[in-house]
Amino acid sequence: MTATVRTAPPLLTTTDAALAEARRISGELAATSVDRDRTRSAPLAELATLAASGLLGIAVPAGHGGPELPRSTVVEVIRILARGDSSVAQLLLAHFVVQEGIRGLGAREPAVQIFAGILESGAHVGNATVERGTARSDERHTAVVRDPAGGWRLDGHKYYATGSLGARWIAVAAVDRAGGQPVTAFVRPDDDGVTLDLQDWSGFGQRATHSGTVLLENVHVPDELLIEEGPEVPPQERGPSIFGAYDQAIHAAIDVGIARAALEDGAEFLRTRSRPWFEAGVERAVDEPHVVRRAGELTARLYALEALLARATALIDAAAPAPDDDNTAAASLAVAAAKALAAEFGTEIAAGVLELAGTSATDERYGLDRHWRNVRTHSLHDPARWKLVHLGNHTLLGTNPPRLGSLI
Repeated sequence: MTATVRTAPPLLTTTDAALAEARRISGELAATSVDRDRTRSAPLAELATLAASGLLGIAVPAGHGGPELPRSTVVEVIRILARGDSSVAQLLLAHFVVQEGIRGLGAREPAVQIFAGILESGAHVGNATVERGTARSDERHTAVVRDPAGGWRLDGHKYYATGSLGARWIAVAAVDRAGGQPVTAFVRPDDDGVTLDLQDWSGFGQRATHSGTVLLENVHVPDELLIEEGPEVPPQERGPSIFGAYDQAIHAAIDVGIARAALEDGAEFLRTRSRPWFEAGVERAVDEPHVVRRAGELTARLYALEALLARATALIDAAAPAPDDDNTAAASLAVAAAKALAAEFGTEIAAGVLELAGTSATDERYGLDRHWRNVRTHSLHDPARWKLVHLGNHTLLGTNPPRLGSLI
C-alpha cells in the first residue's frame, strides 16, 4: 500500500492571487450554500478546500515564512467568501484574529508550531472564548492549574465556539486559578478531555458555523502552549493597537458580504421569477418603477458599506507599522462606522429584496430568507449601539474610543 503524501498548500504571495482564489471558492460555496443552511450540515469539505487553497496562510508573518499580506487583504477575502457562504467565512474569523494575537511572540512558542502548521498543511485555528451563565460576556470561569508532573490542567465549558469546527488548534480563554490572571491555552480537538459538542448550536442564522459547545475536562496543556496574558489593564491604560479594529473589520466584512449576496440573489429572483403588480402595467417585475427605485436605494446602501469598509481597512494598514493614539483611533472609529451601518443596512437590504420579490420568494427552496437570518444573527455579535456612542463622543467631545481589545 502506498502512503498518501500530503502536499503543502500554495503560498499566495500577492493580494491579487489571494482575491482571485477567494472569488473562485466563493462561487463554489454559493452553489451549495442553500442546502447547507437548510440541513445545518457541517462544511467540512469546504473547509478542506480552503485549507488546500493557501488562503489560510496569507497572514502568516514573513519571519515565519509566510507572505504576510496586508490586513486589508484578509478582510476583503472574508467579505468575498461571505458573499458565497457567510457561515464558512465566519468559521475563519478566529483563525485570522488568533494569528494577529500571536504574531508578536516572534520566534517563541506557540507561534512557531502554529504558523508552521498553517503553512505546511493548512491548519485551521478556532476559538473557545465565551461562556454561558456569566454575569458579563467577558467573564472567564474556565481555569488552569499547575500540573505537578509538568505543564497545566485545564477545565471549563465554552459556548459560541465559532471556528472550532474543523480546527487543528483551539485557542481557549481561561484564568490561572492560583493567581486569577488571564491566560490563553491552545488545545487540539483530539486531546484527551476535549469534547466538541458543536451540534447544539441552534441559532436561526449562521447555521453552518456550528458555534456550539466545547467541553474541557482535565486537559493537559504543555507550558509552551499556554500564554500568560499578565494582569488585566484598564482600557485607558492600554497602549495603542490595531488589534481590535482588525477583529471588528473582519466581523463587518461578513455582514457586508451577506448584504451583497442578498442584493444580487434578490435581483436575480426579480429578473427570473417575480411577477409585476398588475397596477404597474408592465410585463416584468424589474420594469416596475417602484421596484427599480427601491433597488437603487438598496444598491446605494451597499456601495456605502463597501466604501466604508475599504476606508477602514486602509486606515488599519496605515496604522499597523507604527500604531499611535491618533492613527489607531482613526482606524477604530472608521471600523465602528462600517460595523454599525452594516448591521442597519445589511438587515434592510436582506429584508428589502424579499419585499420586492414577493410571496414566492419565501419558499425555502430558494433560501433568500437565509440572508436576513444570517446578517441579523451575526450583527448581534456585539451591540452596534456602542459603536455609535463612541462615534458620537468623538464628534462632540473629541474623545478617542476606549481600547477594548476585540470589541472596538
